[in-house]
Amino acid sequence: MRYVTGMAESIKQAPHAPLPAPVGEGQSSGILVLAAHPNWRESRVNKRLLEAARGGGGVQVRDLYALYPDYDIDTGVEQAVAQQARLVVLLHPIQWYSMPALLKLWLDEVLTYGWAYGPGGTALQGKDLWLVATTGGPESSYHPQSYNRYFFEAFLPPYEQTAALCGMRFLPPLLLHGAHRAHEDAVAQHVEVFADRLRTYPEWPEIEDLLACPACEVPTTDRPLSGADASAE
Repeated sequence: MRYVTGMAESIKQAPHAPLPAPVGEGQSSGILVLAAHPNWRESRVNKRLLEAARGGGGVQVRDLYALYPDYDIDTGVEQAVAQQARLVVLLHPIQWYSMPALLKLWLDEVLTYGWAYGPGGTALQGKDLWLVATTGGPESSYHPQSYNRYFFEAFLPPYEQTAALCGMRFLPPLLLHGAHRAHEDAVAQHVEVFADRLRTYPEWPEIEDLLACPACEVPTTDRPLSGADASAE
């Protein structure tokens, strides 16, 4: 799998027309962007990606920290929105080699047994999952001989397996390393790639080479415990 770290080879650098008006809250959409940043005021790159997503026709943006400042996620609403989408985008900065806490809670609360996976859990099957993330450290820091000790791909299996468990296809991530110090031209180009990908989905050249991902079968004997028995874990 090829991981996109900059301007995709297939996307020309010619200027594009402005994006259409955003999809209104509650409307069905082809693309769902789950944006999670604990402090947008301090965001240099993700905030601009958020603005680009909000300017995209057929895109519904869920700013999780704005919607759920108390972390009380409305599971029914989020499931309904996710089920309408063809592409689910996880937009966030990498924090401690993973996603921000509220986005992780979204996965815990929304991707439930019997809905997203397991017997009868077919709500997301056949959809695509796309990670759009930034890191503080440069790409060179994700190396066995540097302080992050691993290539960045080593931190992706939880995302890939989440998609696989739900029968979703995991698309090559769009990454910007060293976001704190990235040159303005690099940031602008990165935002343009993101906007272009939202505009042209699903007509991405690399998608043609990706196989559909059959959902992983979860035996009923392995189903999550509930109620008083849950503490037995």
